[in-house]
Amino acid sequence: MKLEIGRINIKDIQFGDGTFVQDGVLTVDREGLTAFLKEDERVAGVRLDIARPGEKVRIIPVKDVVEPRVKIEGTGAGFPGVTAKPSQCGQGRTHVLYGAAVVTVGDIVGFQEGVIDMWGEGGRWTPFSKTCNVTLDLQVVDGLDTHTHEETIRLAGLRAAEFIGLAGRGAEPDEVLTYEMGGIFEETEKYPNLPKVLYAEMMITQGLLHDTYIYGVNAQTILPALMHPHEELDGAVISGNCVAACDKITTYQHQNNSVILDLFAQHGKEINFMGVVMVPEHTTLSGKLRASDYTLKLAQMLGADAVVVSEEGYGNPDSDLLMICKKCENAGIKTVLITDECAGRDGMSQGLADTASEAVAVVSTGNVSHVVTLAPAERVIGNPESIAVLAGGWKGALLEDGTLMCELNAVIGSTSEIGYHHVTCRQY
Repeated sequence: MKLEIGRINIKDIQFGDGTFVQDGVLTVDREGLTAFLKEDERVAGVRLDIARPGEKVRIIPVKDVVEPRVKIEGTGAGFPGVTAKPSQCGQGRTHVLYGAAVVTVGDIVGFQEGVIDMWGEGGRWTPFSKTCNVTLDLQVVDGLDTHTHEETIRLAGLRAAEFIGLAGRGAEPDEVLTYEMGGIFEETEKYPNLPKVLYAEMMITQGLLHDTYIYGVNAQTILPALMHPHEELDGAVISGNCVAACDKITTYQHQNNSVILDLFAQHGKEINFMGVVMVPEHTTLSGKLRASDYTLKLAQMLGADAVVVSEEGYGNPDSDLLMICKKCENAGIKTVLITDECAGRDGMSQGLADTASEAVAVVSTGNVSHVVTLAPAERVIGNPESIAVLAGGWKGALLEDGTLMCELNAVIGSTSEIGYHHVTCRQY
């Protein structure tokens, strides 16, 4: 399977007549996009805005971030099974407006999710301070039930990304990234002496505002499933998780999954990258046992020598993470775990809700409880008072002068457990 990602570098963004790219500047048809989104009769109002890197702009409460793209060759246009008919993606050619993003804002069911600052201290912690963002502050019609309300906002963000992504159809990419990987047996025959490495990606799948979708299927209904890495990079996986902003894997981050890209970079050199197992996270013991057992079974069937396991969320899912680790290690399959920590504001508490002696290779992506002070913004997109009810915020976190205090919990992508952020380590 061969996938080409054509990156069209976006340096700036503006509203204008038509949607197109010229000399690195993305122009978006504001009226056209608004009319397109309001074709969904559940959308009552749309406020579009722009937030650029370095501007003293605060976006709150953010729901999701999506990268604008368009399929040029091959199947899997749009977001298959969601905004388009179900079809397999992960092959052909996709053009990406690299450096641009669609950010959805507003109340879904209740205030949840987080903050993006485009500058300063807040900008240091989120990767989306570096993207040119089109923001969608959406209102839905009265009377929608909670699940329909959430679905309406989620689909609007995806549809907006498709609308804007069409600007890449006629543009010449600045670079083309090529990913090519055959079947498991074919790759093993090519690299018989390299260790076979599988990636187990845990996904929030715990109900309303805690969901992930694969080809439009709510992943809480599936057993762990083997997927070609190209598929996630090409739009097969989208986020419906809107609770802890720090380690939410946004749709944008699924489209640019750091673990997959890093494993691809070592494929055929240091490792034989065998694919991705999408692992649902459940709240029940029976669900956790079923998912961890099935993940081990897939790893054994594929003859994996090692499994990289990334988590989404913290607390309850920590037990799933450690179950997979323990079962794989006891079966002779080495594991590397990627997780953040909820270690208290002083960093001195136990970082995970569960432990296992088998967890000897663990990558920490940061402490969600670390408190940051964010300077007053010159412009706020959304509602700054929502910080009082966000995970990581509290009543009184917004000061009279506009200064905002919060834990990293409230900053989108700040401790991403697939490594898509700016946190690093310090050597003593």
